[in-house]
Amino acid sequence: MHKQAGELQAIADMVAALVRPALLAQTARQSWSEAAGVKQNLCLGVDGGGSGCRAALCDAQGQIVGVGFGGPANATSDFDGACGSVADAIAQAMDAAGTDMEHVAAGFLGLAGMRKPGQAQDMIATLNLLRCTVTEDRPTMIAGALGDSDGAVVALGTGSFVGVASGGIVRAVGGWGLQLSDQASAAWIGRAGLSATLEAVDNMLPMGPMAHALLARWQGDTDAIVDFAAKARPADYGSIAPLVTRTAKNDPAAADILRQAILWIERALAALAYDSQLPLVLTGGLGAALEPWMARDGRQFAKPAGSALDGALLLARRAAWG
Repeated sequence: MHKQAGELQAIADMVAALVRPALLAQTARQSWSEAAGVKQNLCLGVDGGGSGCRAALCDAQGQIVGVGFGGPANATSDFDGACGSVADAIAQAMDAAGTDMEHVAAGFLGLAGMRKPGQAQDMIATLNLLRCTVTEDRPTMIAGALGDSDGAVVALGTGSFVGVASGGIVRAVGGWGLQLSDQASAAWIGRAGLSATLEAVDNMLPMGPMAHALLARWQGDTDAIVDFAAKARPADYGSIAPLVTRTAKNDPAAADILRQAILWIERALAALAYDSQLPLVLTGGLGAALEPWMARDGRQFAKPAGSALDGALLLARRAAWG
């Protein structure tokens, strides 16, 4: 979900650098469109991840005028599939609003796994995304969760990352994908639940509620679990995570998985020099489930200011109108 360590910059600087050239191109196209009588009065936002994709159009005041939905949109695990999902979601939003890309002043797309500039350029060209910026999903998630405020974001969806915004500087860690990273994510927790279940079958762990439930899901057939794992995508593993979190209160094996997840989150916050006086925002499908496990004296949890899609629309409106 992000570039090599030597190339990393503050996400805010990265977004600004991406938006500036988009503004130059936008000015040229906008002049042509205005001459042709086309009014560009809308912004496009897209949030795409391993579980699905959402698109929305808003006006200059932020009023939503059209929404759309698509399938999984992880640019690393399935670039062509991500393009198809994004196209479907945008088409639905356009249909709902009764408009097309010529009326879009600026767009911002935050997609999981969008690690390379070449990928973003390919998607822009393939889908004819006029006046749009395409990046990884961290900028949109942080903008959506915090708005203009300082704080920390722990994103716990199909994938995961931790980010801190303080004094205009935004930094983040994690999010290298499930094969190498994404600790504490739904995919990571679901996969860990299956691993622990097979250890219970091998009498290495007690056969608790989590293992019983997961075995029942595959009718007690361990070969079927192995076959599932051989083809599973992050979203497939992520669908198992709620079972792990539900059983953690009375299953030591499930509880240990969550403790490992929390340990990684705390290490990430420490690496980012998180100031505990700043609010901590948990986002994604697992945020509510893990919040009680993260409670500490003096820690201030805050509700997200908005969603990643809200963040995409916010960044698009900034690009269009400042």
